[in-house]
Amino acid sequence: MIIYLALINYIAFIMMKRDKRKAEKQKWRTPEAHLWLVALIGGAFGATLAMFQFRHKTRHLLFRFGLPLLTIVQIGLIIYYFN
Repeated sequence: MIIYLALINYIAFIMMKRDKRKAEKQKWRTPEAHLWLVALIGGAFGATLAMFQFRHKTRHLLFRFGLPLLTIVQIGLIIYYFN
């Protein structure tokens, strides 16, 4: 479980970083649905970290408030699971 969570959060972080770089270069972007899917299956922390580190999607209210909220929920579920 720990390996899965580390991997999915790494993937989410890299996806957000690449999407930011593509946005800067006016290239094809990663669909928001894909970013949300990876966040929902456990990568919310990585996506949130990348969002604030790269200042990506911070103008979108759903991302700015939804990802941190999803992160809190997922951390709560992880604590519940391991206790």
